[in-house]
Amino acid sequence: MTFDAITMKMLGTGILETLYMTFLSSAIAYLIGIPLGIVLVVADEDGIAPLPALQKALGLVINLLRSVPFIILLIMVLPFTRLVVGTTLGSKAVVVPLVIAAAPYVARVVESSFKEVDAGVIEAAKSMGANTFQIIWKVLLPEAKPSLLVGAAISVTTILGYSAMAGFVGGGGLGAIAINYGYYRYDVEMMLVTVAILVIIVQIIQESGMKLAKVGDKRIR
Repeated sequence: MTFDAITMKMLGTGILETLYMTFLSSAIAYLIGIPLGIVLVVADEDGIAPLPALQKALGLVINLLRSVPFIILLIMVLPFTRLVVGTTLGSKAVVVPLVIAAAPYVARVVESSFKEVDAGVIEAAKSMGANTFQIIWKVLLPEAKPSLLVGAAISVTTILGYSAMAGFVGGGGLGAIAINYGYYRYDVEMMLVTVAILVIIVQIIQESGMKLAKVGDKRIR
């Protein structure tokens, strides 16, 4: 492996494609996952607006989606991916299965964060006449913010790992470079370089999430 202009350009493109897939799919997954997580907590039998049947049905669907390995899900949804974006190749196409895989995971992370909120705070809000929406918006979300930020860092790094697997089916990004140039061409150096870049990206995301969580955690001020 030589770090010539072509190789550097390829790695640069791979980094941009990986970041594009990871952050776009993470954003969409959170737009879906946060409401799902809220419903899981609010509709729980011990929640602020109990609807056990809805909570159990939603939880079952989420568990079923989470139980499917990403590489299998990636192949299963190829027709749907083609219907949505018009292709099954490239970084744009990978966003669809990434969202389908990540949204249930995010929902569980959000649910876990909300369940860490002190029940006494919720009861105090109820005693002051707060309705369900007010409790969600003014109590659950602010109180769970540090945990949500830590969970977001974990979720994004998990989605980053999923995006690397998409290289097996022409998904683009650093995963595709590692597979096509590192694995198939037996270029160990290229493989190590792409892995090192992925590790660095993961560390940056993780540290950023932890720092944001500390800044937003009023308990340590």
